[in-house]
Amino acid sequence: MSVSEKGASPIAGRQQLSPSANAKIVSVEACTVRAPLDHPTSFATREVLWRDYGLVRLRTDDGAEGIGFCYGGSAAGGLVARAVRDLFAPLLIGESPYRVEGLWQAMYDEALLHGRAGSVMRALSIIDIALWDRNARAAGLPLWKYLGNFHGRRVPAYASGGYYLDGKSPEDLGAELKGYVSLGFKAVKMKVGRLDPAGEEARIKAARGAIGDDVLLMLDANNAWSDLPTALRYMERYEPYDPYWIEEPFSPDDIDNHARLAQRTRVPVATGEIEAGRWRFKELLERQAAAVLQADAAVCGGITEFKRIAATAASYGVTLCPHWFHDLHIHLVAATPNARFVEFFVDDQVLNFRNLIDAQLEYENGDLLLPNRPGLGFNFVSASIDKWAVDAWS
Repeated sequence: MSVSEKGASPIAGRQQLSPSANAKIVSVEACTVRAPLDHPTSFATREVLWRDYGLVRLRTDDGAEGIGFCYGGSAAGGLVARAVRDLFAPLLIGESPYRVEGLWQAMYDEALLHGRAGSVMRALSIIDIALWDRNARAAGLPLWKYLGNFHGRRVPAYASGGYYLDGKSPEDLGAELKGYVSLGFKAVKMKVGRLDPAGEEARIKAARGAIGDDVLLMLDANNAWSDLPTALRYMERYEPYDPYWIEEPFSPDDIDNHARLAQRTRVPVATGEIEAGRWRFKELLERQAAAVLQADAAVCGGITEFKRIAATAASYGVTLCPHWFHDLHIHLVAATPNARFVEFFVDDQVLNFRNLIDAQLEYENGDLLLPNRPGLGFNFVSASIDKWAVDAWS
């Protein structure tokens, strides 16, 4: 697949300026975009009609810029932009963009009374991403190279899909996943947990039959279960089809049941996509509640905190497979020794963030090819943002 680019970007032009080692931050702007899905799409616990994205752009006095972004949910996504504007931006004006660790701590301390997770931490995360992006662009390097490449010029990916749609049969699901395999992917993921055990087994059986025995099959329950007996009843149905992992079986706060399930099933437990801060991940590790951590840099505290989480997990011999936003996490997986897979969406039917940016990743034989453009390797498309903006840049 080839890179797709949509028009000229104002950021791309400004990056031709000579960056200054003494640069100071002069503006931090945020906006909210509500991007509709083409079709109502469901997973175990709810239906999604649109996605709210929180966006940030940060500029320094030498003309260099960086961008950040996160998923703000399907309601009240503007809370992220408000936290950027009201809570964090005033702390950053006049500061050096290279003081990333110090600015992270200043923002975290300022947020103590407002929230160390959720929308406030997502706001901190996307500012942190923008700082790293700005600094990599100023250095003229792709972010993966600026962070310190480990995995070479490509990283493994799994094709993520298998959502519930009205009228979608188990055979339709199998055909969808087989389509990903035909594109070269050696690992695929599907949703589970919405139907009764027999209904879910029919879906998984069709999926395994369609993709064959040699393709990895990940299962994502999206917090579907509230007690261990229910989870075990489903897992007894799933285990014969050799799942690679069971993702988010319980509420993210129910670490006890994650640990109990991990002890009772041979299927590795994966979780962490909604977690924020290294301390919660350390608790998951200490209690052996997950064999795979799915930290999302746009949720957990940005690239700075993702690096800390990865280093902590490495001490426990635990792998990271970050959640969502392949355009961001390709860089982090490439630079993280104990990271394995990027979660990849081949089209815009679920992760429609791709409609807001001007370049798409290339893939080949189940791997994503690392981009060569500076920083994150893409810019926002102004026309798309203007079309779906809930609030303007400010």
